[in-house]
Amino acid sequence: MISQELKDQFRREIDEYEKQALAFEAGALDRQTFKGISGGFGSYAQKNAGLMLRLRLPGGCLTKELLKFLADEVKEKSISLLKITTCQTIQAHNLSARSAASMMRNALEAGIITRGGGGDNPRNVMASPLSGVEKGETFDVMPYVQTVGDYLLTQIPSLHMPRKLKVGFSNTPSNETHATFRDLGFIAREDGTFSIYCAGGLGPNPLLGVHITDGAAPEEVTLYVSAMIRLFTAYGNYESRAKARTRYLQNTLGEEGIRTHFMEFLEKARAEEAPWPIPWADEYQKEGDGTISGKRIHEQKQPGLYTVSYHPIGGCLPPEKPAALYETIKDMDDTQVRLAPDGTLYVINLKASEVPAVLKATNDGAETLFETSVSCIGASICQHGIQDSQGLLKDCICRIREENFADGVLPKIHISGCPSSCGSHQVGSLGFMGQAKKVDGQIRPAFRLFVNGCETLSDARLGEAGAVLLADRIPEFLAELGRTIQADAGTFETWYPVHQEAFAALAAKYSS
Repeated sequence: MISQELKDQFRREIDEYEKQALAFEAGALDRQTFKGISGGFGSYAQKNAGLMLRLRLPGGCLTKELLKFLADEVKEKSISLLKITTCQTIQAHNLSARSAASMMRNALEAGIITRGGGGDNPRNVMASPLSGVEKGETFDVMPYVQTVGDYLLTQIPSLHMPRKLKVGFSNTPSNETHATFRDLGFIAREDGTFSIYCAGGLGPNPLLGVHITDGAAPEEVTLYVSAMIRLFTAYGNYESRAKARTRYLQNTLGEEGIRTHFMEFLEKARAEEAPWPIPWADEYQKEGDGTISGKRIHEQKQPGLYTVSYHPIGGCLPPEKPAALYETIKDMDDTQVRLAPDGTLYVINLKASEVPAVLKATNDGAETLFETSVSCIGASICQHGIQDSQGLLKDCICRIREENFADGVLPKIHISGCPSSCGSHQVGSLGFMGQAKKVDGQIRPAFRLFVNGCETLSDARLGEAGAVLLADRIPEFLAELGRTIQADAGTFETWYPVHQEAFAALAAKYSS
């Protein structure tokens, strides 16, 4: 838990944010200067008008109380757009300066701290979304996530890192949080310890992380975080922001140099800091009342309890949904919401009798694997965006619905509006990155194709960059790809490994 003193400090700092936000809104402060101020508060100016605020939610956990807070804020501030991010946060969009500052204050009272949600700060700590309830998980990582999240918040006032720091924990080999290619990643091991990876990342010049060690003691997680911060601040690039992420340490120090220095800094952390205590994991006492099965229903490791999944298209949560969900689950014991890095929302700890109501409240989401595709917020809102990723996803879904493919024929795709990889395009089976293409002397909206990326622990790899396709040709490219695969009675995952040449030829056809 962070101290009341630190909370009071964050509260005072919001006053300065509001002053600068009002100046920006009035045109008295330029966009770049405001970005340097607002980023540290998890807020950015949008491309045309309005502000975005990012809510810090360690592990993507939304209790019923926090869900109620979100519902109340949507109503009070007439929030028109909510976005689940690939870092398991929620972004509120189209806010005024006063609304953004007010939401920060109210969030702090509710237990959500936005400080450090952007800028050169430690970002939201990530966890496998079903940690603690997932069948077959190695062990529950959520207590460690909550501890590291609080620890990093206490470091923010004194930190001066070259750039942001992203930390992720994974409870299974599926590695949904990309812990093996984050700035710092913890992978749960069968012996109750962690494997540690660091200095990885997506975006320009992506790299898988460096394996540091196995057998890391769970009670020392904050010391490993301290070691990473020490490594980054000692050897990170303060001269060039383009090369200031931790992955560039692989170029300057080499893998062995990173391992050596990391372990040296770990020993210093052990000598100078006491590891933060880890809270006990929640032991759910809820008992089931029957059995149920069906689409979007997942059995938990707790006998008789279930999880319902809901994927709003593009990760854009309808603004009325928090209130609807809260009204549905408010009287259900131990039930809460978890957010996944791909934009899926899970309602966990449901009895069989409670599942139908949750299914009804979430019946407007994705219906197939393809419709669970991932997209960043896109160029219509993001000031750095190049292309409209959300618009492309909507066009693709509309086109593919006409084909009535069997579920799984087309994979989940990942779309980023620019090279920053906020849609994690570099780890999807199929990914698209926004750029421009000159055709007949005119600049046209386009996306570069990426193929064969994978996030799982055993097969982690970055997608291979391929052809550049005009945005308006991509829906038809996917439709023909789906028809080709369905004719072989396969899915993309089984078809692609033995038809790579055919895939390349199809991509070339639509890029010409």
